[in-house]
Amino acid sequence: MLKIATFNLFNYIEPPYACYDFDRIYSQTQWHKKQRWLTAYLSQYQPDIIGFQEVFSPDSLQTLVEQAGYPHFTVVDAPKLMTSDTEIANDYIYQSPVVAIASRYPIIECTGVAANTDMAVDIGLSDEYAFSRTPLRATIELPHIGNTDCYVVHFKSKRPQLTTDDPDLETTKAVLAEFKRQICGSWGSAVQRGSESALLFEAMVSRRQISGNPMLLMGDFNDAIGNSTLENLLMRELRFVKDVQAQQIVKQFSLQDSWDLHTRSHDKMTSMNKTNVSDTINITNTNSTSTSGNSANQLHIGSRPPTHYFGSKGSVLDYILLSCEFDAQYSQSSYAITDYHTYDRHLVNPKYDRDSESTDHAVVQIQLSPRI
Repeated sequence: MLKIATFNLFNYIEPPYACYDFDRIYSQTQWHKKQRWLTAYLSQYQPDIIGFQEVFSPDSLQTLVEQAGYPHFTVVDAPKLMTSDTEIANDYIYQSPVVAIASRYPIIECTGVAANTDMAVDIGLSDEYAFSRTPLRATIELPHIGNTDCYVVHFKSKRPQLTTDDPDLETTKAVLAEFKRQICGSWGSAVQRGSESALLFEAMVSRRQISGNPMLLMGDFNDAIGNSTLENLLMRELRFVKDVQAQQIVKQFSLQDSWDLHTRSHDKMTSMNKTNVSDTINITNTNSTSTSGNSANQLHIGSRPPTHYFGSKGSVLDYILLSCEFDAQYSQSSYAITDYHTYDRHLVNPKYDRDSESTDHAVVQIQLSPRI
C-alpha cells in the first residue's frame, strides 16, 4: 500500500520572518501550534509521499518531517525576499514561497522544471518566459513500480496581476481605471496559469519519452481542472486523428485525475457487489430491495469535497494526477486507487484551540494498492 498527499501549508514561515507584509509574523506560540497541527496530521494519516506548497521556511519544514519519519526531503528553489526601499523589509519579508517534497522512499534525483523556450515562443510568449513558482520533479524509488517521476506544482493564483495596493477611488475616472486594470489583470493571471499547465505537461511528456518512468503530478492548481485554463492536463487523444495506434501511444503519455480513477473503481465494485448480493438474495429468498439498498449505500462515494472556500463557496483547487501505471483498467498497471480522502475538518468544522493555525486548504490524500 502506498499513500500520496498534496498539502498547501498556507504561509509556512518561521518567526521572526514575515510573508508579504509585517502583519504576517507568527508569534512563537502560534508557530509552535502550526507545527503541532502539521505533525498531528502526518502522525494520523501517515502519507508516504507529500507534495508541499507555500513553503517559506524549507529548513524548518525539513527538520519537522525528518522527526516525523521522512528521511528524504528536497526543494529546488529558494523563497524570495520582497524588494523594498526599507532595509528591514529586504531582510525579513518574503514574497515568493517554494514547493517541496518529503518521502519515506529514496529520492534518486530532483530538479526544477523549466519551460521549453521554443514552445513558449511558438504559443506567443516571451523567450524569457518562466513559471511563477518553479515546479519540482523528484524521481523516487517506489515499491512494486520502481523509479517514478513525482511533480509538485503551485500554479499562478487567480489574483489579478494588475491590481493596485491602495487605489484612489474618489472619482469615477479612478474607479473605472481600477476596474479596467482588474479586468485585464484577471485575464493575465489566467493566461499565466494556463501557460504554466501546458508547458509543465509538455515537459512531463518529454521527460517520459526519455525515462519511461511513471508520472505523478500533485499540487495546488488554483483553478478547477475542468476549466479551459487547465483542461490541457487531461488531454488523452490526438484531435482530428483516426489512427488507433497513434491514439494508444498518446494515452500512455497522458494523465488522469485520481478522483475519476477512484470513482470509476468504486462504480465497478458497486456493480459487482450488487450482482453478488442479487445472487445471494435469489438463493436465500431474502428481501432484495432492502439488502441491495444497504449495499449500495455502503459503497456510495457522493460528490467531490471542496478543498478551498471563499466565503461560503467551495471549490476544488488541489489535485493528484496519475499516469496509466496507476489506472486499474490499464492491462499493465502496477497500482490501483483504493481510497481518496479529503482532510477538511479544519475548514468545515473548525475549533479554535485545534485549528487556528492550520491552513486554508484541505489536504488531499490517495491510497494505492499494488496489483498482483
